[in-house]
Amino acid sequence: MGAFGLWGVFPIYFSFFDGVNPIEVVAYRILWSFLFVAILLFFIRGWSAAGQALRNPRQLGLLTLASIAIAINWTTYVYSVSTDQVVESALGYFINPLLTVALGVVILHEQLNRNQVIAVAIAAVGVITIGFAEWAVPWIGLTLALSFGSYGLLKKMAGVGAVPGLTVETLVLLPIAAIALGYFEVKGSAAVANSGWGMGVLLALLGPITAIPLMWYSAAANRLPLATLGVLQYFTPTVIFILGITVFGDSVNTGEWVGFGLIWIALAVFSVDAVRRSRRPSDPDEVEAPESLDTP
Repeated sequence: MGAFGLWGVFPIYFSFFDGVNPIEVVAYRILWSFLFVAILLFFIRGWSAAGQALRNPRQLGLLTLASIAIAINWTTYVYSVSTDQVVESALGYFINPLLTVALGVVILHEQLNRNQVIAVAIAAVGVITIGFAEWAVPWIGLTLALSFGSYGLLKKMAGVGAVPGLTVETLVLLPIAAIALGYFEVKGSAAVANSGWGMGVLLALLGPITAIPLMWYSAAANRLPLATLGVLQYFTPTVIFILGITVFGDSVNTGEWVGFGLIWIALAVFSVDAVRRSRRPSDPDEVEAPESLDTP
């Protein structure tokens, strides 16, 4: 609950960067996340796992793709907060568990049972309804769901632990982040130079803020059934949605409420089915859906 709760209140923290280019925020997040997990990796003596992933072409390739996916996710998320579209970002994380299931079917050739098919179909209708209500494709929500779902799938395929994996991912992105920060510095729009060291401290804290909930979640994953984690993960977009319509003043029209209602129904069907399957692990017809062990 600590991990999901912290992820849920992320919009409040990212709102402090309203005057900062989202790409610069993500570049600092990459930089400070790498430094934080690198130090952590030293204390837990996990460099061998990270080094093994760097030497393994398959794992390095998958983690490189995962790093691109999470960079897209982070940039889109920061942009959604800076442009007061928090509710649409919640949409992305509501449909992400269902998209993860769909990716498992397409990529890993897993089988869906009847309830899972119903849940995915209802969620798809919900997304289409929101699109019609906005007279536009909800690209922020879809980008967040696709990028994070792809990230979880790639991490699952790579099979590298959370801290070593995050170290490799941020290391791969580090040169791009350095180029971006150098560009903003040369351009004269660097956040620290224009806003002072207070902003620098807030940006530096992005390192532990990114890594700590990930470690909490990984610890919980070793202690709780996956079905329980699957249900609990909906706490994050629920908090984001509530913040969007209260703190950030996002408006939700009738069509959007209908769309979100359909998505919540789909999640209810999906969650009840997950709990039911977790109580019948011996049933050969029940296939566990892929579960993402990492987040934005």
